[in-house]
Amino acid sequence: MKTVSDTTRRRIEAQGYLGLSDEMLCEVGPWLRFAPGICMVWVGVATYLGSVTALWVLMPFAALGALFRGHPFEVLYNHGIRHVIGTAHLPPANAPRRFACAVATSWIAATAWAFHSDAATLGAVLGWSLAVAAAVPTFTDFCIPSFFYGLMFGKPRAAGGEV
Repeated sequence: MKTVSDTTRRRIEAQGYLGLSDEMLCEVGPWLRFAPGICMVWVGVATYLGSVTALWVLMPFAALGALFRGHPFEVLYNHGIRHVIGTAHLPPANAPRRFACAVATSWIAATAWAFHSDAATLGAVLGWSLAVAAAVPTFTDFCIPSFFYGLMFGKPRAAGGEV
C-alpha cells in the first residue's frame, strides 16, 4: 500500500482536500499541482514579456477556479491525461483552494493593471512575486492563500465540518 507523509497530507488537506486515502493522495496529489504549475509558467512568461494581454487572458481561468469546484486547467487532466496514465479523477476543490484562485485573480488583475499603466517596475514585482507564490504549491504542496484561509476561517474539517 502506498503511503503519503504527514506533512504532505496536512498541506493538501489545508487546501480543502479532505478524507482522501493515502493511495488516492499518492495517485492524484501530484496532479493537484498541475493548475498552479500552469499559472506559474503563464504568469512568469507574461511578466517577462510585460504582456498585459497574456495576463488578461489568464485572469478568467483563475476566476473560474474561484467560482467552481474545479479549475479549468484541471479539465486537461480529468478529461485527457488521467485516461492515458490510468489515474483517478481529481477531487472537487473546496473553499481554501477556491480562495487561492480568488487571490490569484486579484493579483493577476493588479499585475496587468500595473503593466497597462506603464508602472513596469510594479508590474514586474507583482508578476514575479505571483510566479513565486504559484511555484510554492507547484513544488511543495503548500498553498500560501489556503494557509491564510485556514487562519482567517479555521482549518478545513471532515465529517460534516468540511468546507
